[in-house]
Amino acid sequence: MAEDKIIRTEEEWKRLLTPEEYRVLREKGTEPPGSGELYHNTERGTYMCRACGAELFKSDAKYDSGSGWPSFWQAVDPSKIATETDTSHGMLRKEILCARCGSHLGHVFDDGPKETTGQRFCVNSMSLKFKKE
Repeated sequence: MAEDKIIRTEEEWKRLLTPEEYRVLREKGTEPPGSGELYHNTERGTYMCRACGAELFKSDAKYDSGSGWPSFWQAVDPSKIATETDTSHGMLRKEILCARCGSHLGHVFDDGPKETTGQRFCVNSMSLKFKKE
């Protein structure tokens, strides 16, 4: 069963998120590489959208891409991730968003582990919260 979409005004999001969370999740910001609290996390568990709690990634799909951001080779369920074309900063990229609340997560690239999906979901730590198993 699909989760109901969460629709809030930007004023509601500003009340629910810290200013830095709002900048990344709602204004499509990026945290500096290597600075995120979950970048080096190796514990087993589930990575969820910080804004709405939707389950997005499992720890067994996380790997060290060397990019400076948490990287995953697949989502828990493809329907949990929405994508949009991103042409900011003079680049052509595929932005990933939480399908439930529309919050910015990061980008997906086709340079992930070839023995898996070949994808690299490059996600801001600020966009995630972690639930340990």
